[in-house]
Amino acid sequence: SGPEIFTIPRFFNLAKKGLSVMILPMTSDTHAKHILFITSSRIGDAVLSFGILNELCRRYPSAKFTIVCGPLVVSLFEGFDRTEQIIPLKKQKYSQHWFWLWRQLAGTSFDVVVDLRNSAVSRLIHARKRHIYGAHIDSSRHKVEQNAQVIGVSPPPSPRLWFSAKQKRKAAELIPDGIPVLGVGPTSNWAGKTWAAERFIDLISWITAPDGLMPGARVAVFAAPGEEEAARRVLASIPSNRAIDLIAKTDPGTAGACLARCQFYVGNDSGLMHCAAAAGVATFGLFGPSYPHLYRPWGTQTAFAATPETFDELTAFKGYDPATVGSLMNSLTLPDVELAIKKNWSQMTSSSSNSL
Repeated sequence: SGPEIFTIPRFFNLAKKGLSVMILPMTSDTHAKHILFITSSRIGDAVLSFGILNELCRRYPSAKFTIVCGPLVVSLFEGFDRTEQIIPLKKQKYSQHWFWLWRQLAGTSFDVVVDLRNSAVSRLIHARKRHIYGAHIDSSRHKVEQNAQVIGVSPPPSPRLWFSAKQKRKAAELIPDGIPVLGVGPTSNWAGKTWAAERFIDLISWITAPDGLMPGARVAVFAAPGEEEAARRVLASIPSNRAIDLIAKTDPGTAGACLARCQFYVGNDSGLMHCAAAAGVATFGLFGPSYPHLYRPWGTQTAFAATPETFDELTAFKGYDPATVGSLMNSLTLPDVELAIKKNWSQMTSSSSNSL
């Protein structure tokens, strides 16, 4: 038979299955200079990887980092001062973005590669030491714990955000010093896991009432571009002298800096929720058709409430279509959420970096 022909997709698939790759001798921890860190294109998953990025900074004090992430995530690294370069990885048809990335990196040798995407690229470039997400990771654990397993660190380090001076200045303009701020994220990237706007309105009234947990607090309403409609309904319910409009106003990094100026945050399971927790803010997440065992907010200053039904139970009905379905969180009632917040209030606020 003739020689085997390798197409680009086949070449990359074989690499992931163990095609022989040059692995140079391992360097000592303190002498590593160049590290490649491949993380998610999604805000939440990227933020949840920041714990091990901080650990890598501690483990390799002289190293500079090449960060590979989605374009939407780039601003979250603006305040990270150990960057050599940031490579925004835009998805292309037929996984061509991985071939494009390999071409960008093919001539570079790294001391350490950490790949949370389990890509072929990390196996095809020169590296002395590799940490790659794969089948050996316990995928039933929280994402922070999974990431910690990738680099072999225990206990798992908590994610923390970094902010540039520019981001801090902008955040101070948007949320000036003054009365404590309740941050609210009433939207998400999928209607199915979005709690009703009317319930957020009632929850805000309860928290900020004269006898509430944050009496008279200002309220900052956050939402991403494309999620404005429900967020504006919530914003309109807040007295104008206490309302702060942060609906589609900033990039994710600056939104994180704004969240860091809040004393408490409550919102749907979303990237904003993870940013709030990673900013050290007391954070309460609302869960429905998603997976709190994987994606609950991380940290001692966090808590969450979830629908009684699991993702599978919530979506097991005739005609279910994720593209057209409305909220699947109706069984998570306002009294349920109020009770859970009251129960966890002392623990969340005492562990927060922003005291009330």
